[in-house]
Amino acid sequence: MSSTVTETQTLPTRVVGVSDAPAQHSFPSIVPAEKDEKFQSLVRGNRAGTLKLRGIPIHNDPYAKRKWMKEHMAAAFRFFGKQGYGEGISGHISIRDPVLNDHFWINPFGKHFSMMKASDLVLVDSEGYVCEGGNQEVINEAGFMIHSEIHKARPDVIAAAHTHGIYGKTWSAFGKNIEMISQDACNFYGKCSVYNDHGGIALAQDEGRQIAEALGDNMACILQNHGLLTVGTTVDEAAFLFYSLDKACHSQLMAEAAAANGIPKIIISDEVAAYTASSVQNPHNLYTEFQPEFELIVEESNGRVLE
Repeated sequence: MSSTVTETQTLPTRVVGVSDAPAQHSFPSIVPAEKDEKFQSLVRGNRAGTLKLRGIPIHNDPYAKRKWMKEHMAAAFRFFGKQGYGEGISGHISIRDPVLNDHFWINPFGKHFSMMKASDLVLVDSEGYVCEGGNQEVINEAGFMIHSEIHKARPDVIAAAHTHGIYGKTWSAFGKNIEMISQDACNFYGKCSVYNDHGGIALAQDEGRQIAEALGDNMACILQNHGLLTVGTTVDEAAFLFYSLDKACHSQLMAEAAAANGIPKIIISDEVAAYTASSVQNPHNLYTEFQPEFELIVEESNGRVLE
């Protein structure tokens, strides 16, 4: 089975900078938030220039980083639950472990997204077997097949998210990319691909490899007749991108319905879309986009999500 990839115009890969974790963990690194001029240009502080956007925090202790990542991952699941992305036992998010670089964390099989806590997450090795140090519960086989191949193919990917949200999976039936019909759609300009060779439930490793190949160096992929997949430098980024892409698919479906009745669509030009993308496709920005939701989840759960 061969994969077909459909892409928008390609933009340069996002900037990589100085490491914030010990070198032996081989974690990708980014320019610190306070030194990222494009990120800081999104806001205005005081005249002295001392008020800065915080962006992704730096953790020099990989165990502290692991705890922080798991807390944000659990919150991402609860956010997905609020959006109705759960459907039975389908859907998964993974994060690469900062302590054991060839291991990653994933959700336990059959746990409702809206009930997830940091302690519920499962640590698995490079072959997908459950390890000590995490929740001793089984995981989704299809989830491992997809996520493990993505993490192998993309060392820069820390988190990956895939569920069967109604708008994403409905738009995926067309096997087409989204169009730049709104400013928010420009979040994905040049960084969204389409996987056109749906091979059924991903219980075979080849299907996972082909999905990873179709994703390429993009931040999102529309899996034909299946759903959406997003990746990120943080789980916050992957979660926000999933939400944003599902919204873009919803918008696209409504625009297509209006266009079918004779109302023409106006597509944002490549020049304007690229300009917008150059500002928003920043790991600090995409992390920050999710923080209001993270804080709300913590408050609504009375902190239980962090347990």
